[in-house]
Amino acid sequence: MELVVREVVTKGDHKKFLYLPAQVHKGHQNWVPPIYMDEKDFFNPLKNKSFTYCSYIKLLAWRGDEVVGRVMGLINHRYNEVKNENNARFSYLETFNDQEIVHALLTKVEEWARQKGAEKLVGPLGFSDKEPQGYLTMGFDEPAVIAANCNFSYQTDLLRNEGYEPEINLVSYKMPIPATTPPIYQRVLPRLEKLNAEFRMVEFNSRWKLRKYIRPVLHLTNRTFKVIYGSMPYEEKEMDDFANRFIWLLNPRFVKVIETNAGEVIAYTVVMPDISKGIQKCKGHLLPFGLISILTSGKKSNRIVALLGAIEEPYRGRGLDVLMALKIMESGRKEGKTEIDGHLVMETNYAMRGEYEHVGGQIYKRFSIFAKSLK
Repeated sequence: MELVVREVVTKGDHKKFLYLPAQVHKGHQNWVPPIYMDEKDFFNPLKNKSFTYCSYIKLLAWRGDEVVGRVMGLINHRYNEVKNENNARFSYLETFNDQEIVHALLTKVEEWARQKGAEKLVGPLGFSDKEPQGYLTMGFDEPAVIAANCNFSYQTDLLRNEGYEPEINLVSYKMPIPATTPPIYQRVLPRLEKLNAEFRMVEFNSRWKLRKYIRPVLHLTNRTFKVIYGSMPYEEKEMDDFANRFIWLLNPRFVKVIETNAGEVIAYTVVMPDISKGIQKCKGHLLPFGLISILTSGKKSNRIVALLGAIEEPYRGRGLDVLMALKIMESGRKEGKTEIDGHLVMETNYAMRGEYEHVGGQIYKRFSIFAKSLK
């Protein structure tokens, strides 16, 4: 049948856009569906503030009455202005193993981006680096974790055939949680003890206590993530929205904050239990019993996932990262966890990579963000 690409317009189109990946990945053991209640709001311009400063287009590829592919095109005008770029992005591209589908979808996005004056198309990359980014290029046999893409190997081949090449590479580490303090950390313990006079570690046992730290932590993220590819500062409304999306998934014991004696937040790390098995079990639906499955899987899983972390620049190199790592390992042992997923580190971030490798971390996944000139 003839392949036709059309914009997402109706509620029915939107529903097909949301649920197509489940068809593409049917039988894909490692794929984890999104949490659909959140996904519906995320793709709704009336509820996701990111749409207010981005141009966008959502497309579906049809063969007859069957949807066989989807893609979203984005231009983040705020990011382009800050970074002095003129790029468009493609994101949430999902297709079967069919070059014609990929060609048709990306051609439409490229045409749209050129009409908007963009000079390059990059992706997969969403509104910011806080969303799944890059296609998996190594580690296809490994289970997926939250906020990371899971794709078949054919997806990158189809993309290369359209003239796209890797521009940014990211890696994920797997590391054991040691039964005792790693030797490299033992050597700095005397120095860490001196930090107790200058700073205090804030730990949590309830999500309610986390809430007052949301804005200070994300303001710190704004200041320290300026050099991170794809990162954009949060406005306060976006901070609240981001927190509401994820705070219920967190185990508060895996959030660590360091503040000065004056109460200024200068460092934090957010780690969460791996809940992928629970999301798979409920197929992304929270009702009627999906929430129970998700939270139960987080308790049963032996893995935790490092999501976010930052240290205020003047305080770097003083051992605050080690102090937080030790506390995370301690909490992990108490909760029966045995390994950490070091989530999506830029390949050129040698400082962070060194921290993981110092405690026995090994790269087990690679991702690439691809790009193509539109000139």
